[in-house]
Amino acid sequence: MSSQYRRSIMSYAIVGFGKIGQALAQAFARKNIEVAVASRRPPEALAPQAHAIGPTVVAKSLRDALEADTIVLAVPFGEHREVAKALPSWEGKTVVDATNTFGVPPEELDGLPSSAFVAKSFAGAKLVKGFNHLIAATLAADPVVEGGHRVVFLSSDDEDAIAPVAELAKQLGFAPVKLGKLDEGGALVHARGRTWGQLIFQDLFKREQ
Repeated sequence: MSSQYRRSIMSYAIVGFGKIGQALAQAFARKNIEVAVASRRPPEALAPQAHAIGPTVVAKSLRDALEADTIVLAVPFGEHREVAKALPSWEGKTVVDATNTFGVPPEELDGLPSSAFVAKSFAGAKLVKGFNHLIAATLAADPVVEGGHRVVFLSSDDEDAIAPVAELAKQLGFAPVKLGKLDEGGALVHARGRTWGQLIFQDLFKREQ
């Protein structure tokens, strides 16, 4: 199946329209890929900013946005449960967890990686951790830099779930890197208390030099 055909039959939504949500919307708009955006605010409140980003960014109600096949979760971590309650069933959905738990005590996560904790609220969905390690300004910028493509790290306990999200990342101009399961390679991009996963990458890089 070609990426062009896959793009035509897949639908996307971003839930959360703060800095990260808007940055992701800019990535979609740059490639003329339609995406619904929603938040706790009514769609008419989001529409002016959505329109300013691009014509393929469409403000919708939360319930209408969740009709998409793939939903990018860009809300503050503490709000993920409220989003999960908006649908009676998450079967058939892919949830891309772009949230972070920096500052959240590890004991509040039942000893789980943050995305594994999030997955408990989205029973039936395929959950992929991704797009969470870049700050909003970097995420919004053109990912093609000096002839290369900015990396997006992806991890999931459902190996089959990563492939379509990796394809989406490529369509958006990023270079997807699969880290494996959430508690394995994926742990490198999870915040733990006040320790940020990126620091672990930096430490590993220094050790290799």
